[in-house]
Amino acid sequence: MDGTSLPATAIISVRPVAALDFPDLPRAEVPDWMPEVRLVKPAELVVDEGYQRGLSDRSIRLIRKIVAEWSWLAFKPPIIVDVAGRLHVIDGQHTAIGAVTHGGIPLIPVLVVRAEAVAERASAFVRHNRDRIQVTATQLHVALVAAGDEDALTMAQVCERAGVRILKNPPPFARFKPGECMAVTTVQAVINRRHAKGAREVLEVCVKGGAAPVGAVLIRAVEHLLFDKEYKGQIEPDRISALIQAMPEQIESEAKRFSAERKVPLWRATASVIFMNRRKARG
Repeated sequence: MDGTSLPATAIISVRPVAALDFPDLPRAEVPDWMPEVRLVKPAELVVDEGYQRGLSDRSIRLIRKIVAEWSWLAFKPPIIVDVAGRLHVIDGQHTAIGAVTHGGIPLIPVLVVRAEAVAERASAFVRHNRDRIQVTATQLHVALVAAGDEDALTMAQVCERAGVRILKNPPPFARFKPGECMAVTTVQAVINRRHAKGAREVLEVCVKGGAAPVGAVLIRAVEHLLFDKEYKGQIEPDRISALIQAMPEQIESEAKRFSAERKVPLWRATASVIFMNRRKARG
């Protein structure tokens, strides 16, 4: 599909940055200083190994990605403390190391804050790495669609044509409506294995069965029934949908018991239970 276009269902919306109403919440005291933005040579920055993380395999992979895909659009200024003229990194060492490793980035902007004691700097490090909301797979998918990512656009088109609606966040009290889905990682894996056409067939079976949500376990189970040699051609897609719609609670409970007894993944157990009950969908 055209990597520059958004699916027909895409909605572009904005919301203002507005205060929330927290009348019972005490306000922290604001210090009388503001952070200072400086342009520095990244090689002049230092890392205090007393509280900072070392470079793990995951760190190395991240730095390689930063170097290979350097973009100011994705850049976040490292948080720095000036300790007697030496610039200690509180947050952002991977960015700084990536800039030095790249070799073509002489200066980077940093945000200099005040923290005279090591304990203050260590505490700041903890807050930077603990007090953050991780982007979920579904939120990332929506952003990738907006960015024109080819794989994300393909998934969006497959889901749209199958009648699946990808949610950014789970609904209140987990009350999903038929066709709603958050299993983007599973959907992408099915697209990789079965291509767009096969993935659409799998999702259509789930949607016709009224699945709410269209979850990872069910997606894998339906894929197994449609394409694996163990079941392929032995049960019609409409029969699978009829069973999903007629006995969802029974399928779930029997699959959990089957999975525990046979020591098999829940999705495989779900496929087995659907197949064993296939005659109940007749008529």
